[in-house]
Amino acid sequence: MAHELEINEATGQASFASLRQPAWHNLGTVFQEEVSTSEMLELANLHNWNVRLEDVAVPAGFTSDRNYSFVSRTNPFNAEQTDILGVVGERYVPLQNEDLFSFGDNLLDGGGRWETAGSIKGGRQVFGSIALERETVLDPNGVSDVVKSYLLLNTSHDGSIAIQASITPVRVVCANTLNLALSSLKGKKGLKQSFKIRHTQTAEGKIAVAREALGLANHYLDEFDLLAKEMISKEITQAKFDEIVLKAYPMPTKDSKGSMKKWADKIDLIQSIYVGDYNNTISGTAWGALNALTERLDWYRNARGTNNESIYASASGFDPVINAEKNRLMNLVLASV
Repeated sequence: MAHELEINEATGQASFASLRQPAWHNLGTVFQEEVSTSEMLELANLHNWNVRLEDVAVPAGFTSDRNYSFVSRTNPFNAEQTDILGVVGERYVPLQNEDLFSFGDNLLDGGGRWETAGSIKGGRQVFGSIALERETVLDPNGVSDVVKSYLLLNTSHDGSIAIQASITPVRVVCANTLNLALSSLKGKKGLKQSFKIRHTQTAEGKIAVAREALGLANHYLDEFDLLAKEMISKEITQAKFDEIVLKAYPMPTKDSKGSMKKWADKIDLIQSIYVGDYNNTISGTAWGALNALTERLDWYRNARGTNNESIYASASGFDPVINAEKNRLMNLVLASV
């Protein structure tokens, strides 16, 4: 599977770092101790990019009523090289990686820690994840099932996306991500799973942004805890799970371009995940059904497009197609039990 991590072609060095975990596709830097924001930026080769605007020259003989600029940066692996990241309009304000990650220090003071950071698509997008102190512990039949909570940050340097954050619960045993839109349940309002981050330069503003992010995270996670405990308490039979899977992925009406085999392989895979090593303690519950269905999206499904990295796309919570599919599956499971 292809990845989009930024790579120094001369040395093989990657713009990615992770805490105590195997580096992405065996690329990047693995560190063993918790680090500060500035240290994380350096480990992931995200520091001192000097993102800036440069005028786009209008060719002779042409006129334009709009002003455009190149977004450029100093290459993180070669300070003598300048990279063009995109073309933007006159209202665009460049953002440094240090600015994106700066409010993280206020989250770290609250007990969080940096876990990953990196850049993809030639530096056009950067991301990072902070592990929060909060976790959900479910104990079905005396077997603990732990879900940890993360806040993921993401932005672009080509104007394609704003600064945004996503609250992402991750089931520890299988690293299955459960970025679910709980606001769609029971008329809940204000339960944002992802939201935009306000850019501010002042220390007071950064503290306010951190408090706002933690407040949204805690509100969302309160409801997530209730949902997880409700789902693990609902027992289902194998026949009911089979019914849920067929509702989620009905049999094709005709065999076109191997669609019948692809469908059968998908069903077999979901069934094997459901009773596999990571889910055998929770199979027979609505919680087990949801995790079997969503685990396939995170770890066994090719990401959209020809060269996207599926781990980043699905686990980040920033891919609207995968988010919509996970929420469709959640609502289907809940409606069936």
